[in-house]
Parts: sequence; C-alpha cells; structure tokens
Amino acid sequence: MSEPVEPAPHKGYVERLDKGVLAYQRCDDCRAAVFHPRVTCPGCGSGRLAWRESAGLGTVYATSALVRRDADPYSVALVDLDEGFRMMSSVVGVPADAVRIGMRVRARVEPRDGDREPRPVFVPEEAVPEEARDGS
Repeated sequence: MSEPVEPAPHKGYVERLDKGVLAYQRCDDCRAAVFHPRVTCPGCGSGRLAWRESAGLGTVYATSALVRRDADPYSVALVDLDEGFRMMSSVVGVPADAVRIGMRVRARVEPRDGDREPRPVFVPEEAVPEEARDGS
C-alpha cells in the first residue's frame, strides 16, 4: 500500500534530503520510477505514487564542464540512477573535465547552507586516473 502523495511533493523530497536520503517516487500502477517528485505519474497519469529511497548508485549519461569567471570549472551531469530515473546534478571531488560519460558515481547529500536547500551531488565510485586529474 502506498502512502498518499502530499500536495507539495517537493517539500517531502527536501525533508528526505535533510535526513540524508535521496528519494524518488514509483508509480503503483505502471511501476515507472518518477523524478523529480510530482503529484501524478507523467507516464500514466496515476496519482498512486509511493516514495522510495535510492541507493544512490548511477552512471553519468551526459556531462559538461562549466567555466565561471574567477572560479574553477564545475561539472553539470545527467546521471542515470540504477532505480530507473535520471537527474541533473554535479560530480564533485574531481576536476570537472575529468567527469566522463559512463562513469559510475554514488550520490551524497550536501546539507543545507544558509538559504540553500540540501542537494544531492555525486562522487566517482572509482579513482580517477592521475592523467585525467591533470587535464592531460
């Protein structure tokens, strides 16, 4: 039996992030994984969405290194989570240009910082080769 979806699913998502949990929804009718949290399933229109906890393991589907003036580049990546949903985030702990399509990553939740909500980021599951760290 699924718990009823609250009228503001984003609030429930952030509450779970506050507890260190990367959550997503699964449709009880069509079984689709749903992310970003919603009130109805985008696949079948059902309102029977149940919260699930992601193990946080995934694969980089696409990546870009964004360069800011007077700051180090940072990554923006689309990550396919093993539970069947895709999300946009950053891969941290390695240079932005060392992030590769197909790289296995693990989610971690960065806690609230002032007015910024907690947010999931990803770290590589395996060590990045030294030559990739040097940008060569």
